[in-house]
Amino acid sequence: MTSNIGSPTGPSQLSSASPYLNTRTFAMRFTSTPRGARLARRLVAVRLDEWGVAYATEAHEGVVLVAAELATNAVRHGHVPGRDFHLSLRVTEAPRPVARVEVSDTRAERVPRSDGGRGLLLVGGIAERWGWYPRPGAPGKTVWAECALA
Repeated sequence: MTSNIGSPTGPSQLSSASPYLNTRTFAMRFTSTPRGARLARRLVAVRLDEWGVAYATEAHEGVVLVAAELATNAVRHGHVPGRDFHLSLRVTEAPRPVARVEVSDTRAERVPRSDGGRGLLLVGGIAERWGWYPRPGAPGKTVWAECALA
């Protein structure tokens, strides 16, 4: 399965019609350690709240859980010594509020399986859709998931 949504571009804009923003993005590289995965989860939670997806809402908790699972999988199954993982979060309003989480690691030979462990089953149950694709121009893969915010 491949992603058909390109990389986020352009500045974020505030919408007057919704508490969500038209497009907001957050991206950061983290150490490929349990501490890096915890920090990624925490920063996703903070960003969502800042962008109007409040703490303790079903949408917030779902996106944070998906981000935590993908980051943890990057650490556990995609770890290459000396290499970090990259997480990006994009929240878009149109045509409906959606959060997209992407986590990239540098281990190309270990790809996610839909019949894999509990983490991806959990992601599949929370996200509207998820998939993965090889990292273009670099070793590794990107695993992504999209969650409805409405």
